[in-house]
Amino acid sequence: MNFTELYINGRWQAPAGRNKIDVLSASTEEVIGTVPEGTPEDVDRAVEAARRAFDGWSQTSREERASWLEKLSAALKDRADQLAQTIAMEVGTPISMATAVQAGLPINVTASYAQILRDAKFEHEIGNSLVVREPVGVAGAITPWNYPLHQIMAKVAAALAAGCTVVLKPSEIAPLNAMLLAETCMAIGLPAGVLNIVTGYGPVVGEAIARHPGVDMVSFTGSVRAGKRVSTLAAETIKRVTLELGGKSACVILDDAPFEKAVASGARNAMFNSGQTCSAWTRMLVPRDRQQEAIDLAAKAIGGLTLGDPLDPATKLGPLVSQTQRERVEGYIAKGKSEGARLVTGGGRPAAFSRGYYVEPTIFADVKSPMTIAQEEIFGPVLSILPYDSEDEAVRIANDTIYGLAGGVWSGDAERAMRVARRIRTGQVDVNGGKFNVLAPFGGYKQSGIGRELGIYGLEEYLQVKSIAR
Repeated sequence: MNFTELYINGRWQAPAGRNKIDVLSASTEEVIGTVPEGTPEDVDRAVEAARRAFDGWSQTSREERASWLEKLSAALKDRADQLAQTIAMEVGTPISMATAVQAGLPINVTASYAQILRDAKFEHEIGNSLVVREPVGVAGAITPWNYPLHQIMAKVAAALAAGCTVVLKPSEIAPLNAMLLAETCMAIGLPAGVLNIVTGYGPVVGEAIARHPGVDMVSFTGSVRAGKRVSTLAAETIKRVTLELGGKSACVILDDAPFEKAVASGARNAMFNSGQTCSAWTRMLVPRDRQQEAIDLAAKAIGGLTLGDPLDPATKLGPLVSQTQRERVEGYIAKGKSEGARLVTGGGRPAAFSRGYYVEPTIFADVKSPMTIAQEEIFGPVLSILPYDSEDEAVRIANDTIYGLAGGVWSGDAERAMRVARRIRTGQVDVNGGKFNVLAPFGGYKQSGIGRELGIYGLEEYLQVKSIAR
């Protein structure tokens, strides 16, 4: 999958530079494709195309935009197998999960915005004023590698639904799926300039988008460090900014919870996508007198996850995305040991794999809240078990990080679980295993970000409010 051109103004165009970026398989470490290394000049051309397209696209009817989103969703569905296989190779996601989540979720999100658009109210009366919602303008989207196409479509579908045009920079680690999206847009005849894709590195292409005077807003998903940089650059032109950053989410298991079910669910959640999930429950909070029971149940749950080739349907846990990421995770595991946490299982590289960025699923116990592994986002298959002595202490520990993205609460009493969920300072909380909802807002408190994605709340991020007095 060697792409030599960029998707700008509805067609493939030669990049300004000659350099290319190799895309590596997470499981074999071999080159599986290439994309152009974009430049600020390429961003200029993409923004120019998006600005030209904005006047026409912003004036289309809601029904017309909804129809385009339905066409795009259907066309992505036709390519679901190819998308799933590509992302399985790029990211290391097991093919069964890649099919259901990495390919399936963006298809569903795109379709959801067609219906949201038809149902949304863009005007209402307040006294003698008509209040209308209008598209912000040209939106810059900078997306990560862990759920690459889902994060792309969460931004792109919402922006297109609002009437915005888009300049997208996908992650340079997993960009091939974005190029397949470009092919799909061309196949359905999406109007020129409505979506433009420039591949490249964050400090070059990402920063060019964030500071570009022709970009009216920027939506970024990634690390806190990079989010701060995007915010700083965007402030130069007073852009609207939405940020979806890190997480250190807690799974609070109360003393009356269905313990076996709660611990198994929490452990598997922490390992989902090899722990490369910003909303993963990477901290499990359990009553102190039941910590050993939780350890045994968690070890049993992850022991049943088959580690292997992501293209093998039997695989439940794949490699990490890159050598850099594996070294980062190994550094945190070493830090956990040095700070006194008890390594229960895992902690190394599985002997069965001579290639690929694999790390054993790992559990630490006797973890204290000030420890590094309880405070910083590891982004790997590492679960920290923290004991607590009271419900109030459990809530305090759950809230004791700079993050506030997600979390879970388990209790045999649904009302008690809801009371605790309301006390946790995060953007979303699952109660007793509540399922992910693509229509509900996704985003965080504190340094987990600003703004929301998905559903009507995600649409509103791309709309301006105007009042017309009469």
